[in-house]
Amino acid sequence: MKLSSMSANPGGPWLQRLSKLPRDARDTLFLLAVCAWILLPQIQHLPWWASAFAAGLLLWRARLALRGAALPGRWALATALAVAIGATWATHQTLVGRDAGVTLVVMLLALKTLELRARRDAMVVFFLGFFVLLSNFFYSQSLPTAAAMVLGLMGLLTALVNAHMTAGRPPLLQALRTAAWLALWGAPVMVTLFLFFPRMAPLWGVPADDLAGRSGLSENMRVGEVASLALDDSVALRIRFDTPGQAAPQASALYFRGPVLSRFDGRNWQADDMADAMALPQLRVSGEPVRYQMLIEPSKRRWLTLLDAVRDQPQIPPGASVGRMRMASQLQWLTQRPITDVLRVEAQSYTRFSHGPLQPTPELQRYLQLPPGSNPRTRELGRQLLAQTGTDTPALIAAAMQRLRSGGYTYTLEPGVVDEVHTADDFWFESKQGFCEHIASAFAVLMRGMGVPARIVTGYQGGERNSVDGYWTVRNSDAHAWTEVWIADRGWTRVDPTGAVSPARVGQFQRLSAPRGAIAAAMVTMVDASTLQQLRAVWEAVNNRWNQWVINYTQSRQLNLLQGLGFESPSWTDLLRLLAASLSALALLWLAWSRATRPRRDGWSQLMDEARQRLQRAGMEVGPSIPARRLAQAVQQRWEGAAAPLAKALSDWLLDMERLRYAAPPSSAALELKPLRKRWRALKRQHWPQNNKPQP
Repeated sequence: MKLSSMSANPGGPWLQRLSKLPRDARDTLFLLAVCAWILLPQIQHLPWWASAFAAGLLLWRARLALRGAALPGRWALATALAVAIGATWATHQTLVGRDAGVTLVVMLLALKTLELRARRDAMVVFFLGFFVLLSNFFYSQSLPTAAAMVLGLMGLLTALVNAHMTAGRPPLLQALRTAAWLALWGAPVMVTLFLFFPRMAPLWGVPADDLAGRSGLSENMRVGEVASLALDDSVALRIRFDTPGQAAPQASALYFRGPVLSRFDGRNWQADDMADAMALPQLRVSGEPVRYQMLIEPSKRRWLTLLDAVRDQPQIPPGASVGRMRMASQLQWLTQRPITDVLRVEAQSYTRFSHGPLQPTPELQRYLQLPPGSNPRTRELGRQLLAQTGTDTPALIAAAMQRLRSGGYTYTLEPGVVDEVHTADDFWFESKQGFCEHIASAFAVLMRGMGVPARIVTGYQGGERNSVDGYWTVRNSDAHAWTEVWIADRGWTRVDPTGAVSPARVGQFQRLSAPRGAIAAAMVTMVDASTLQQLRAVWEAVNNRWNQWVINYTQSRQLNLLQGLGFESPSWTDLLRLLAASLSALALLWLAWSRATRPRRDGWSQLMDEARQRLQRAGMEVGPSIPARRLAQAVQQRWEGAAAPLAKALSDWLLDMERLRYAAPPSSAALELKPLRKRWRALKRQHWPQNNKPQP
């Protein structure tokens, strides 16, 4: 749609004003809008001052374009540049690296818009814009980010094409069509490079500078913090079970193991020291393993939240940026480096297992430690249970679980104010309500108070099967905490006290959720809940395919593709050869298509060009702009004597060619051209004079 057509739009005087702007102002405003679009996703990663500074510069430049005012001088730009560099240094303490580099590039793009005086300046803005667009993928490679950047790419290409359309006031829609064709022609090259350009991880990916975790799971658990994860509905991992002839485990059996916490100071649970965690585990398994493929979302943590329990080392793509893996003494698999990209893992888990020593050992004493003077009422409850049931550990567990079932305890996201010092006492005797970590912590303190080794395991429990692609989706809202209790002759045994308080949480996969906001509540009233659920399943299936085919297209999958194409032992050399062959084939196809579709000259023009070339070889000076009648006159003037009959025949032929072009009806032009072509062949066979000039 032409901007000039907006004048007829009754949308308001500002639309009419935009339609009457000069072309330079219109093009500048369009380019500024594109720059704002590609900068928008950077707001959550840039320092607040950088976002405000860039927005202020773009708005300032838009105001200058609307008013047709002069651009700021060099001293003003130099001052703004110095402020941007100084603020970047003060924020990041460096000018290199991902975050500092992106901040600087964003500042340079915004500042360069204040120098848009010539096409050369526009070219710099275009290519800075392309680089800023690419930098968005340093932080996220998700499908929404990719879709937003495709729109930004089309906007930049449209502005680039428009800048080369120098004549008049071409509509932006015309430039957009040209840009779309350019992108369409470039798509095969892009796909070829994506498929066959060698992956060289970790150089292929961009390592994250900030190692702060995205997932709520951590090596420390403060009682009450896991409940906040119920507000986070983002995906933590996806899993597909691949065991032939075997059904997927029930949701109640899906425990995905995360950090194991054993040190308790009265409020916080912490993991063991790394030196202790690296001891060899004592794992005993039985039954058939459950095989599965898992996609773990970036957590910036080192642990793999695998289904309990994995005996053999999981398989990850060769060259993955996480490095080597090893199992900790608490059955937790740890990577050498944090997970900063979507990681594909193939593993097999034994849902029937036991681990740890079978008989008491000195190392079990640390799982009995409690802070001096903490939770005295819980300790007294433990002594009462010991007096009632004896020292049999399974009986003590059963008694504690029975108290949870019948004591009026409630599973909730909002337990109210919790005693900061005696958290277990608060749960057992005061509030009697809490989330999974309240329940697990109070249960572990009670077990330790009775002389039973106990610890906390955090991770995820359950999952929701997507009916579209068959993957199980585990979200951060599925974060869970349970306990492991040591039993003689059995080792460490999982005990989930939350199941005693709320059986539906574990057995029926019923989750607590945060209250809906106004928009979500309105959507529920307007759209059926089942429809929303189906739309969500479709979106997550599409997003999963994006992660599988694009984000997780690793070196191993490249080599598997080559094997499917017939390469027995594919290597990087094969990749490069196939890449070169594919690009060459695309170039040849493009060349063939361009030659086949280039505008062809009509038969009359081709015949006249042939006549001009023959006359030029005969010594006559002819040009493409000389009409047929003047050529006929020149031939009769130059060729006399013996050449006069040929001159007369050639002159008549040229006059007939002129009549055919300008006097004959279009319907008969093709029919009359055929005898003229035949006459020309007869003329060419005659003897033509060479360099015959007219007599003075």
